[in-house]
Amino acid sequence: MGILSLFSLFIGWLLDLVFGDPPRLPHPVVAFGRWIAFCEHHLNRGRHRMAKGAAVALLSIGGVFAVAWAANVLLMHPALHPAAYVGVNAVIVFFCLAGHTLRREVADVFRAVDCSLDDGRRQVARIVGRDTATLTAQEVRTAALETLAENLSDGIVAPLFWFALLGSPGMLAYKMVNTLDSMIGYRTERYRAFGCWAARIDDIANYVPARATALLILLAHALCHTPRGFTRQLRFVASYGPAHASPNSGWPEAALAAVLDCRFGGTHDYFGQAVEKPYIGTNDRPLTTTDMLLSIRLAIVAETITVAIIAASLWLRG
Repeated sequence: MGILSLFSLFIGWLLDLVFGDPPRLPHPVVAFGRWIAFCEHHLNRGRHRMAKGAAVALLSIGGVFAVAWAANVLLMHPALHPAAYVGVNAVIVFFCLAGHTLRREVADVFRAVDCSLDDGRRQVARIVGRDTATLTAQEVRTAALETLAENLSDGIVAPLFWFALLGSPGMLAYKMVNTLDSMIGYRTERYRAFGCWAARIDDIANYVPARATALLILLAHALCHTPRGFTRQLRFVASYGPAHASPNSGWPEAALAAVLDCRFGGTHDYFGQAVEKPYIGTNDRPLTTTDMLLSIRLAIVAETITVAIIAASLWLRG
């Protein structure tokens, strides 16, 4: 099983590395989103919203895991060639990773804002949940790099972490957790009760990956540039990581801010409501395309380190 999972991991990862999310193929996350939107539309009203939201979250996550686990059991039937198991699981890994697409979208934001502020606002709106209509050029670039750091954890390290623990069923279940949080896990009047459980489950699922991502960013920077300053950067992350409003998002953001020597955070508008986020760092310098290119390079190295570690663990399992 370990060797088959190893092959699935490498094939799926290489597919994402080269192609990214396929725009014309059905995507499980799109199906997850439609299911969540259906449940929210019909259940997020009246009494017992928290209980209904909890039921939706738990049943959705458990249902995805159960279906994927049952499919893997069938794929391991002696009558089927092992290539069937590898192929299906490689496709799942491919769909659950978002490295290529994340890096492309972040690069597109910087290219767009270099052309015009309106283009940059429209482009960054594709990858952030905040309102973008009044963002400055600096805020557009900052939002893109914050998203790169956060989604390095949510879109790459965390899915791989859950794949290492629970295989492709765990990876798919994590994507449901993450999709639930991204759609209903907000502390707004509309979602505060209904999305409470979704947000808390996401916090738990990302606790280890977020902190691992912060360390991976620092390691990637030490490997690509110089290990000097590593201890100072660790202290920076330890100081600013817990200060974020989210228990997890601050850690990878703090790591990227440490290596770029910049400042993230501030007040942003979500669904018409101002949300104050503590600043991460003190150097409010202008961000440039050079910062974006360095951040993307570090993200690729951090992703490669993660895959190598998980591959080694699968190999040792046999």
